[in-house]
Amino acid sequence: MVSKEKIELLKQKIDEADAIVVGGASGMSAASGFVFYYQDDEVYRKLAGGLAKKYDIHNYFDLFYDRRLSRGELWAAMLRATRYVYECYTGETYTDLARLLQGKNYYIATTNQDAQFFRTFPDERITRIQGDNRYWQCSRPCHDEIYYNKEKVFELSDKIVGDALPDELIPRCPHCGKELAPWVRGYTFLEGEYYQREMKRYLDFLRANARRKVLFLELGVGMMTPMFIKEPFMNMTYQFPHAFYATINPQHAIIPKEIVKKSLAIGDDIAITLKQLLGESIAGMKGFNPKEAFTPSRVY
Repeated sequence: MVSKEKIELLKQKIDEADAIVVGGASGMSAASGFVFYYQDDEVYRKLAGGLAKKYDIHNYFDLFYDRRLSRGELWAAMLRATRYVYECYTGETYTDLARLLQGKNYYIATTNQDAQFFRTFPDERITRIQGDNRYWQCSRPCHDEIYYNKEKVFELSDKIVGDALPDELIPRCPHCGKELAPWVRGYTFLEGEYYQREMKRYLDFLRANARRKVLFLELGVGMMTPMFIKEPFMNMTYQFPHAFYATINPQHAIIPKEIVKKSLAIGDDIAITLKQLLGESIAGMKGFNPKEAFTPSRVY
């Protein structure tokens, strides 16, 4: 439970802000119960099927990056996970954040690829820094196009045989014939028209509000890719004259000494903190425990 003083200060900063820039990362989804990326829960076992035992892998991140999987096995895992993205519930952290920001001038930058923000916020207020699992791209890539994949994901996931998609069904680029790939950050991530358009929208919002009272609200941003949200938020807080930085993270609520006087660190559960900010009961809520979810050897 966050102290009353910290909750009141953050409430004040939200109310006073001329603009709020939200940086949302995997901690937002983890706080809503989406932990199969990091741990061996019921959802992970359903997505992995027999691959979990076959390769002795205990979370989706490790499964996705394990080079022992055949192409068909990797596609089976990806298809099941993407179908889950389409079919799963909407995380309460997202609906609570939407209520908290109602009527505010805000913009969201996210490294999440699970599209949860798109369930509760308008598309034009979101920039996807690391892509979106609901889209595919050419793995080469030979052209500047991404493909919305819902129909094909449902069709192909029903054709998985023995935890593998038959090779002849693996989706391929309509232009060059190379295998398609998820539109998510990697060595061949397509930063084309779609990406640039969203980045311009984000940068335009920042420029328009640089000299106003800006609240940088960082939610669940870890140390796997700090260069996309955490470090820019800290740097802009230092540079913008009226900016304030608030980070909520039970594992990485970090503040540099250079901005300590214009920052707030809350090292508590995001779901509980949002409830407190909304003035709602947290009775019976269990805080997210990073020691239970995260593998100590992996950087998140």
